[in-house]
Formats: sequence, structure tokens, C-alpha cells
Amino acid sequence: MEEKKYLQLNDIDAYRVAFHLSNYVWEEIIQWDYFAKDTIGKQFVRAIDSISANIAEGFGRYHKKDKIKFYRYASGSLKECLDWNEKAKIRNLVDQITYEKIFTELGLLPKLIN
Repeated sequence: MEEKKYLQLNDIDAYRVAFHLSNYVWEEIIQWDYFAKDTIGKQFVRAIDSISANIAEGFGRYHKKDKIKFYRYASGSLKECLDWNEKAKIRNLVDQITYEKIFTELGLLPKLIN
């Protein structure tokens, strides 16, 4: 008889992508000067961390409506990150390659979250 395998948080692609992206963004922002970290950096990190955190919280909820609520929060944070990424690029805080990597990963997430 096969042992039943239960879905784990790390089995969810949206969570894995968001989690790794948040750590990538952290590593970039930690190198910025104080003013950039204190203004854009803190908010960008909070927003990007919020994506995987809300996916995790939704995963832990029992009722479908609760799950959906947190997945919607994750989607809202994702949109906020698109804005912070644009601002970071315009203000020369990230180079083109970093901007494109973040933008591409953020672009994968809506479909994965839904």
C-alpha cells in the first residue's frame, strides 16, 4: 500500500518562485546606500517578502475563501513590486540585467498564484 503524500508549501511553484525572488531582491538592496535603502529599499523588501508570506498564509488556511483572500493579498504585493522595480531602475539603483530578472520573475507569478 502506497503512503499518501500530502501537498507541502514547497510543492507550490508560486511560493518557491516568490521566496527565491525575495531573497534575490534582498541581496541587491542590502548593497544600496542608506538613503536608497531607507526610502525605496525597505518598502520594496516588505512588498516582495509579502508575496511569499501571503501565499504561505493562504496555504495554511482551511477555508477556500480564506485561502483566496491571502492569494489576492499576494497579487496586490506583486503589483506593488512592479512599481518599486520600475522606480529602482529609473533612479539607477539596479542595473538593466537585475531589473529584467526581477521583472521576468514577477511576470511569472500572476499565473502561478491563480
